[in-house]
Amino acid sequence: MTADTPRDAAAPLAPVFQPLLPEDPREVGGYRLFARLGAGGMGRVYLSYTPGGRPVALKVVRPEFAEDFEFRRRFAQEVTNAQRIHGLYTAQVIDSGLDADAPWLVTAYVPGPSLQQVIREHGALPVRTVLLLMGGIAEALQAIHSVEVVHRDLKPANVLIAGDGPRVIDFGIARAADATALTGTGFRIGSPAFMAPEQAQGRAVTPATDVFALGALAAYVAGGTPPFGEGPETAVLYRVVHEPPVLDGVPADLRQLLLRCLAKSPEDRPRPAEIIEIARDHPAVGGQLRFADDWLPQQINTEITRRADLPKTPPTPLPVAAQTPAPPTAAPAVAPPPPATLPAFTPPPAAPPQPRQGFVPPPLGSYGAPQPAHEAPTGPVIPTPPTVQVHQQPSFDTPPPAPVLPDTAAASSQPRRKGVSWKVLLTVALVMAVGGTAGGVALVKQMDKGSGPSDTAGGAGPQSTASSPAASPAEHSPAALPADDGSPSADDAVASDDASASPGPAAGGSASPRKGHYTAVYTDKEGVAPSSSYNFDLLTGKVVSSEVSLSWDLSPSYSHFNWPSGTDAYIARAATLSPEECSAAIDQEPVADLKYDDLPQGKYFCLRNRSNLNVVIVKVLEQGNTSSGAVKLSLSYYRNDG
Repeated sequence: MTADTPRDAAAPLAPVFQPLLPEDPREVGGYRLFARLGAGGMGRVYLSYTPGGRPVALKVVRPEFAEDFEFRRRFAQEVTNAQRIHGLYTAQVIDSGLDADAPWLVTAYVPGPSLQQVIREHGALPVRTVLLLMGGIAEALQAIHSVEVVHRDLKPANVLIAGDGPRVIDFGIARAADATALTGTGFRIGSPAFMAPEQAQGRAVTPATDVFALGALAAYVAGGTPPFGEGPETAVLYRVVHEPPVLDGVPADLRQLLLRCLAKSPEDRPRPAEIIEIARDHPAVGGQLRFADDWLPQQINTEITRRADLPKTPPTPLPVAAQTPAPPTAAPAVAPPPPATLPAFTPPPAAPPQPRQGFVPPPLGSYGAPQPAHEAPTGPVIPTPPTVQVHQQPSFDTPPPAPVLPDTAAASSQPRRKGVSWKVLLTVALVMAVGGTAGGVALVKQMDKGSGPSDTAGGAGPQSTASSPAASPAEHSPAALPADDGSPSADDAVASDDASASPGPAAGGSASPRKGHYTAVYTDKEGVAPSSSYNFDLLTGKVVSSEVSLSWDLSPSYSHFNWPSGTDAYIARAATLSPEECSAAIDQEPVADLKYDDLPQGKYFCLRNRSNLNVVIVKVLEQGNTSSGAVKLSLSYYRNDG
């Protein structure tokens, strides 16, 4: 396919200006953020405006770089150099925050797609367009090299296409990262398909290194494929160092110039000024490098127009942001303000209890009111008494202090308890003293005509309630249901029988879905992320560009996987993993990091969405590459049907 080939009209266009996600900041260094523009190996890019209204691109450095002191020092040095670059074919550096927790950089906004997007979506470009691009990029390299900066990461993703020519971005930042200790722990800057041999071998880089990258970029733009092929990074780097480029898809009248740029020896490559002269003298250009209205195919001009339609107002808060306070919404169910019916539950004053060994019927004021407080929120859920009352058992002969009114208020908020008198409560307290907590609970349930059959008759322990119909989720009161985002709620205090036998879910987990039924949405979908610039869409099992906004994704980095907030992970110990096993294990053994070193070929891990409790099982088919982030996975997605 070439750039002139009509695009499939049915294929939806990815949004240019993506909404801010909950984890995104709303303001950086005084710049209000309007939208997401994309993400890459170095950080995330946002749309903002200067005080005078000019659009800018603001890049925030990734946390793993921000935590490295040497990177910060180099970054500050390179940004200072970059601010001295004023080439017409570079995106000018306007502002920076070098001392911020996460360093940031502001450049002029370029209303156009990257070369990577253009070739991926429209195919190879015509000879004239390629020559104009080479001339413009070569002039950008002249401006960059004039302040003794080497780009080091010139690739299609770092060249933006505007109506009046290309713009080179991210110059100098790669040098800052390449010179830090991060490179010794798996962080290598540069794309293998566009690296010069000396850079791939770790030797000194020079302006000629960028000329090699320009030749590889031009070959990709003219032929549609990288000149050293695709595949595992090690194989590509070997071909870069030892084998000649493959230019079969490149028009014949461009091959001689590209072969010179792709020479193995830096001394044999042309200088940027010579590239400009050769491009200008080419018959397809006609002696002048002019970026007129027809220098690009029509479809690309349409894309540029689409990106020029900027949002003019700040983004409204997303629904997700509005749900951020969701965890506290479930908390009031435990201790709401005291209702008007509180006096009906308050027993008459009694003498202080006399704590001593042996049984003495507890005073009315000590055990009359608290008992409904612990019983009421659970309603038909039987496991509650052993969960809450276990803390009061040791103090049976030492009654708790009188100020327990918050629990009483929580109990009295339940309508079904309004008719209970203090005499009944005294009777329950006496039964509990003789027969234990379970006996008291059973007695209350027998006296409550609105409840179903008791699940703990005869003092049965928690094990007898594990499969009881009374514990069905359908019988929960609305106040006891878990929050949508899986945050702790009233249900966490009245967990099932597993809660009394284990420490309970990890922090930030949700109500256990182990009793639910899982339905497979898709299974064993294999996908390859060729670099950290691609993500796995967990909802579809597809691999997409990191520039596409996804609601639930798995993002390869240089040494580990990243996943969105509101998701928990687990690394399997066995050779297989089911969704039920995943959910149960996440409650007990969640992991905070998914490192490539812990995920060899054949290893299973899983992710669970706290909002809907859906599960994705992942099998590692090829271990993640710590130089590029490339990884091959098999994904299976299961929906939790309750």
